[in-house]
This record gives sequence, C-alpha cells and structure tokens, in this order.
Amino acid sequence: MGILAVFALPLLLLGIGGIIYVYQTVTWLVSKSAVQNKVVVITDAISGLGKECSQAFHSGGARLVLCGRTWEKLEALYDALISVADPSMTYTPKLILLDISDIDCIQDVAKEILNCYGCVDILINNASMKVKGAVQSISLELDKKIMDANYFGPVTLTKAILPNMISRRTGQIVLINSIQGKIGIPFRAAYAASKHAAVGFFDCLRAEMEEFDISVSTVNPTFICSYHHQPAPGNWEASIWKFFFRKVAYGVHPAEVAEEVLRTVSSKKQEVLMANSIPRAAVYIRTFFPELFFAIVASGIREKLKTEEE
Repeated sequence: MGILAVFALPLLLLGIGGIIYVYQTVTWLVSKSAVQNKVVVITDAISGLGKECSQAFHSGGARLVLCGRTWEKLEALYDALISVADPSMTYTPKLILLDISDIDCIQDVAKEILNCYGCVDILINNASMKVKGAVQSISLELDKKIMDANYFGPVTLTKAILPNMISRRTGQIVLINSIQGKIGIPFRAAYAASKHAAVGFFDCLRAEMEEFDISVSTVNPTFICSYHHQPAPGNWEASIWKFFFRKVAYGVHPAEVAEEVLRTVSSKKQEVLMANSIPRAAVYIRTFFPELFFAIVASGIREKLKTEEE
C-alpha cells in the first residue's frame, strides 16, 4: 500500500502529461486538415514568422499565395517549401511581389492575388514594421511610414479582398498584431499607435462581417524572437517597469506563433493573446487600474534615464 502511494503521484502526472500530449497532437492534426485545399494568402511571407506560417499551411495542404518585397527571398522560400513537402499532398505555392507600405500598388496586387485561384479563403495579414525611439526623435514622415505598413497597408489589402469573400459568403481574415495593440510601451509610440489602430479596425470589421459568415481573428504575441537569451546586466533591469516589459524573457518563437495561427484558423477564435502571466497582468492593470499602470511606466522611464546618466 505504501509503495503504491509513492508511485501514485508520478503515475498520475505521467498520465495527465500523456493526455495533454495526445490532445495537442490531435488538435494540431485537425488544424492542419482544416486548411487543406484552402486558398491562403500570407503577407511578408519572407519574414521569420512568415516562413513558419508558410511551412505550417503548406504541409497542411493549403493552396498558398506568398507575398513579399524581395523576389529572390520569395524564390528561396519556394525552393525550401517544395523540397521538404510531399508533392502528392501539397500544392505549388504562388509568388506575388508586395510591399505592404506602398499603398498605391495594393489594389493592383490584390487583383493579381485573386487571379491566382479566383478566390481567397484565408487572408493572413502578417507584414509589419517596427521603430524604436523617443517621440520627439521620430520624424512625422517615419510615423506615417509605420502607419502605412502596420495599419493602412493591411486595411487596404483587406478591403480589396473583402468583396470576393462577401460575394461567396465565406472566408477568414487573420491579423497578426502585437500586445502593443493593447498596451503602449515607452519609446514605441509610432508602433503602438499603429497596432492600436489595427485592433480597432479589425474589431469593428469582425462585427460587421458576422452576417456574411466571414471570421475575423487577431493574434497578439508579446515579442517574436528567433532564440532566447538573457538581457544584458544593468542597474535598472530589476525595476518594476523592466519586470513588466522586458521583451526577450517573455518572447515567443516564430514557430510557436505559426502553430497558434493555424489553430486560430481552425477554431476561428476571435482573439488570441500569446503572453505569459506578467504581460497578461500588465494588460489587466492597464484596463482596470490605469493610474497604477501609468505610474509604473513613468517610474521605469525615470529609472532608465537616471541609470544612463550615471
């Protein structure tokens, strides 16, 4: 009886772990089967996240239309996809040149996209541009460029594809956004503003498209990184502001985000926040205790500036 009691907890944990593994495996397989034969458009497919999404949807049997600014990088991605996939189970990807920040060209590119298969089932707005700096050091021209890439670009492409989805009364639009669409982080004003604007637009679009059976989803990761490393040491690393907003410690790998995007498409989730407990707490505090949130942010800036002066 005593020996049984000793092994009971490990066996229980092992059993729970096995159930979770099986559940995740089945969910993953179901997610991949849900995109089979679907026409999937991915913007900025040549980025780290874009490549991972391309791999996930391609192996799931989707008919991919991959968009990017550089033809050579699109061709390299094309070669990588067809070299590892079973040609009898997958479709040859279509390649489209697209600079999402060039608003004037998007209408013509959208026609080119629609000409590939005659329709779009899933549009994944992945393209994004980042900038870091104090508000007074960022030019208005750069502010506009960030807004074009992160807001007007995805909105313009979505509006160009939307009539096709509405006429067919089916489709899904996915915005890969950022936690900075929920909370503003100092020295990211232009980026956070563009992400806030995108969330507002696609939240409204979600409600308007319900009558046409078109799903709108947003995926908000904290920080997408290709690997994890420890932040450089410094006096202000231990501050409460850094505790809330250190990026690397709470970042996610592009492959993790791609898997979540695939699951989101399969389940048609409306919104996903990919964040650990601390970033989630920051969103909660910003919503329900804004004065505390602003005090934490201001304290962190003062501490950072003080450290730099020292």
